[in-house]
Amino acid sequence: MKKLVLIIGLACISQLAEAQKNIKQANVERVIRTLAADDMKGRAAGKPGGLQAAKFLAAEFDRIGLEKMPGLTTYEQVFPAYEVRTTAGSVTLDGLAVATENVLPISGLPSLSWTSEDATPPRVVVIGPQDNVRQQMGALLQPTANTLVLVDPIHAPRFKQLADYLSHSSMQGEQPKPFASVFVLAAAPAAPVKFAATATTTIKTVELRNVVGVLPGQAKDKARAAEMVVFSAHYDHIGILPPTAGDSIANGADDDASGTTAVVALAEYFKKNKLEVGKKKKKNQRTLVFVAFTAEEIGGFGSKYFSQQIDPQKVVAMFNIEMIGKEAKFGPQTAFITGYERSDFGKLLQQKLEGTPFRFEPDPYPEQNLFYRSDNATLARLGVPAHTISSDQIPTDKLYHTVDDEVESLNMTNMTAIITAIARSATGIIAGDQTPTRIEPASVGQRP
Repeated sequence: MKKLVLIIGLACISQLAEAQKNIKQANVERVIRTLAADDMKGRAAGKPGGLQAAKFLAAEFDRIGLEKMPGLTTYEQVFPAYEVRTTAGSVTLDGLAVATENVLPISGLPSLSWTSEDATPPRVVVIGPQDNVRQQMGALLQPTANTLVLVDPIHAPRFKQLADYLSHSSMQGEQPKPFASVFVLAAAPAAPVKFAATATTTIKTVELRNVVGVLPGQAKDKARAAEMVVFSAHYDHIGILPPTAGDSIANGADDDASGTTAVVALAEYFKKNKLEVGKKKKKNQRTLVFVAFTAEEIGGFGSKYFSQQIDPQKVVAMFNIEMIGKEAKFGPQTAFITGYERSDFGKLLQQKLEGTPFRFEPDPYPEQNLFYRSDNATLARLGVPAHTISSDQIPTDKLYHTVDDEVESLNMTNMTAIITAIARSATGIIAGDQTPTRIEPASVGQRP
């Protein structure tokens, strides 16, 4: 028995070594250095740097020899988004002007001019000291009726957090409806308030694009061949920031050029190599979809659009890869999987790594809600076993969303080892030998 275990262990190590031989660190470094270069200008969605990154990734998919997604004539999956800019609004309550920083209009109206004396005045909603401010404000961020929202000053931290977020993100995935919510940080008066509010909004349509390549399933069973395994990452980042020591480009080397590089490397690996299925070597039995999403940083619009173009029932697993450039808290040769407990995805991957030094661990940072904070969540809400693989120690990562997230801060050897482990661990699912349990959509909900 010991001899058999040793033979199995040596075989697994040999297979992992084979993957390492084919996933070249030099190629990993080439791709990530291109994506995180200064000339990409931080790869902001809808900006020239983001378009440049998309063109580079499409060229990589073409070089590798991936097929295009059915229905597309290029690797670019283009869709509209809407850049919405509302100038600082003005509000008076009972004749007294409210400070500009305490007024937050969210509007799909080109021009807004309200008073409490209008024939049809906007409704007034009060979020009091004991109310769930996150839930109530969240429900009003996509207005379906004109609403003046009085937010009690005790909720000032959440109000400021929302204002900061909206100041960095003016993009929306759907065309705004002709309504507005005007949030005002002010205590509700004892009697019905008299008010006046103004704001001006411009709405511009912007083209965004995912980059998608496909390796069709090779199974003789057409139903099995049509099943999809998705490998994904987001290629967008946050663009240009206020200068720090003369540097204003948020290169996003770890977030998420590292994951996008993994998608390119995995596409090339599975295009070139056959899988061990029993005693034979075969090409991928299920269809492999490699996708680099845009707009993750500003609302996940890319993954949402992608999910609307496929049948989620045919997606058997999603390997979403996010920030794998640094060692995990568990040490080298490890990574963690978000939402580990929601399906047996992680356990199946680890089975294929038995006898190797690599370990996939459950997410050690549940308080960070990482399962909801990347593109996997969109498909998970549709029942797909969609999980993010990461190694970032995010509670202590001081480079996150700064101009210092550069290639030089990454551990290329460990990053290549993680990509290699993903390649090896995915073989059972790709071959059709393993099928993860599906996620219960109702258990996912929205991001807390």
